[in-house]
Amino acid sequence: MPKENNTLFDVIIVGGSYAGLSAAMSLGRARRSVLVIDAGDPCNKQTPHSHNFITHDGDVPSDIAALAKSQVEKYDTIKFVNGFANSGSRQDELFTITLKSGEEFQSKKLLLTTGLKDIMPDISGFSECWGISILHCPYCHGYEVKDEKIGILGNGAMGFDLARLIQQWSKDLTLFTNEIATLSQEERAKLKQHAIPIVEKEISHFTHENGHLKDIVFKDTSHESVTAMFARIPFEQKSNLPQIFGCEITDHGFIKIDEMQRTTVPGMYAAGDNSYGMRAVSIVTASGTKAGAVINGELIGEEF
Repeated sequence: MPKENNTLFDVIIVGGSYAGLSAAMSLGRARRSVLVIDAGDPCNKQTPHSHNFITHDGDVPSDIAALAKSQVEKYDTIKFVNGFANSGSRQDELFTITLKSGEEFQSKKLLLTTGLKDIMPDISGFSECWGISILHCPYCHGYEVKDEKIGILGNGAMGFDLARLIQQWSKDLTLFTNEIATLSQEERAKLKQHAIPIVEKEISHFTHENGHLKDIVFKDTSHESVTAMFARIPFEQKSNLPQIFGCEITDHGFIKIDEMQRTTVPGMYAAGDNSYGMRAVSIVTASGTKAGAVINGELIGEEF
């Protein structure tokens, strides 16, 4: 039997990283009763440093989150629960969230800051290097490998676009397609013009030291050394709650929101990288602040 909690919160926030904590602070300062549910598994847990976030440039991501939580905890209307929210329902304009433990909590509004789950390619060594030396965002990590020998993992238009982007940080680039290239003749010509070679061999594995790339080893046993690699890999929603509540998902896999962070489900909001393509810490933090203010404003409109 579910363990019921009789407290009705103004807002439940599922996800207690940057966006969730930022939204909680907005709502706590607006004197709203808030419950933050978090399972403690952020997508950047392997990333050693966060960049391009003013006042926190170069800080350890977990340190930023710990400091944020310590500040949010000072607001006595904000409560925290450690656990995984795996189901929920909506009835009579109230949301019920059920944890894996069986505990249930209710709220008037629901904010999902649940993040994304990256789907790693089946190449040995990739996941160990992800976020350390195999990178997704040059704005977050490009400066630290500027002018180094950098690999681009991709093919077709996506590989071409990523190579074109990364050349701003280094001119010593190689595009690794991991199969026969599907580039257009125009894309091949552009890459050649900018001295970006294309390697079409299949990759066997990556050698590394504590996540720092050493060699790309190909299935023909040849190898090539790079300092870092940039890759765009597929992802999925980390939580099943968007599906359970019937949120519309965009063609790119994000929760569909409007300019005020509202999902397509009344009373339900989303913030952070589950609903927006730019995954920088500063951007997801700002989206949480915005969502908190919007939710408080809409509660006022219903109450006053």
